Amino acid sequence: MTNSPAAGPVPPPGCPAHAAPAEAGGATGSRAAVPMYGQEFADDPHGTYARMRATFGPIAPVELSPGVYASLVTSYQLGLEILRDTERFAKDPRSWRAMRDGTVGLDNPVAPMMMYRPNALFSDGEAHARLRGAITDSLDRVDPHALSEYVERSAETLIDAFASRGRADLITEYASVLPLLVFNQLFGARPADGPKLVETMMKLFDSGEDAAAANDELLRWISGLVAEKREQLAADVTSWLIAHPSQLSDDELMQQIILLMAAGTDPEQNLIANALRLLLSDDRFAGELSGGSMPVQDALDEVLWNDPPMANYGTRFPRYDCEVAGVRLRKGDPVLISYAAANHEAALASDRRSGNRAHLAWSAGAHRCPAERPARVIASVAIERLLDRLPDMELAVPAERLTWRTGPFHRALAALPVRFPAQAAAQAQPFAASVSKSAPFDESPGGSQWNPVPSSSTPPAATSSERQPESQQAARRRLLSFLTAWWRGQ
Repeated sequence: MTNSPAAGPVPPPGCPAHAAPAEAGGATGSRAAVPMYGQEFADDPHGTYARMRATFGPIAPVELSPGVYASLVTSYQLGLEILRDTERFAKDPRSWRAMRDGTVGLDNPVAPMMMYRPNALFSDGEAHARLRGAITDSLDRVDPHALSEYVERSAETLIDAFASRGRADLITEYASVLPLLVFNQLFGARPADGPKLVETMMKLFDSGEDAAAANDELLRWISGLVAEKREQLAADVTSWLIAHPSQLSDDELMQQIILLMAAGTDPEQNLIANALRLLLSDDRFAGELSGGSMPVQDALDEVLWNDPPMANYGTRFPRYDCEVAGVRLRKGDPVLISYAAANHEAALASDRRSGNRAHLAWSAGAHRCPAERPARVIASVAIERLLDRLPDMELAVPAERLTWRTGPFHRALAALPVRFPAQAAAQAQPFAASVSKSAPFDESPGGSQWNPVPSSSTPPAATSSERQPESQQAARRRLLSFLTAWWRGQ
């Protein structure tokens, strides 16, 4: 398989109106691809997007990691067009030329986010419709009120772990853990397995020496969860996936659960943390934190416009060589949509976007995120509960000194240190006792609403390329110790 540019019609010499289209970055890295994996990009992504747009127009050649090239769309309208265009662009990455010819290996750091998996995210056509239907139908059966109550109880638990210290890292001790507690419940896991779940997922997030073993442990757990739920269905997402008319196989069930966990952990953490950073540092929100939920909803909208948790994704692969916006895209070369750059386009800029949710943060078209509603419920309740408990909380360092994790796909803070007046932890009943008993499973099309039920244990998978500093590891040890004691009712 060759990496040479695809041949195309040659325009008449000297005719600027019919000049040959520019070649996308592709496997050869032509057009001086812009790196998206260093600290410089992480520190000022919008500056990089602006330079891309000024230099290359709406499609820029980028390098996602050393030697991995793609095209990045920075235009809102063009991004929307490509996300909706299933005739020219596929989601299934098995046509990815650089992986097919061995240029990009399975061990490449960006491969896990782009390689094929048999789930709804990486499929097209009838296969996608079948898998996505099982996911959306199951998520639609989650009662948002019950979900909100569970998020609130989980938030109280985590806040109790650090409230008496007067300081915390809201990434390590709150935003990264709360989604795990919620997923533990949504998928029907045993409450007592919570601390082990949190520990396993933290190892995965850290991408350290024990990450591979943690990944194997997670896969074993999911397999056991599926087997257990097949024996006794309950009112949880795992059971609803099993009972769905699409009749998913065990492998398909595992892959959809992994997809939901991956999409619901690191991105959810980033949504919570980025909104908290905005609320604690932006003058537009100053003085409003005790005024109810509107400032929180405004902050979420602002983050989804300017700093979406997944800033660059929506990966597509041209089904054949084609020209888009004057750029020749070759069959099988990845095209990513910059949700952050597209949203931030000058034509869309405004001082406030309260209530305007036409952004691309949830993607668009057939693969628009199916978990938008529960994701927003989790984030808003988590933020509101934290601000209610600690209304005098403030950043422990100036906002400009906060650091961002490197990586081409996400917009993620490395830490979010805060301080506040210390307070005694609230008296709460043991976590296991706060979970209601199993409810009958309703197999009717209308479905039963979600009731917390015990079972096995669930979490998500997403990785960070950086080891956490020792101070964060110490905070995590304290948190795990607290959760273990709390789950045991001590």
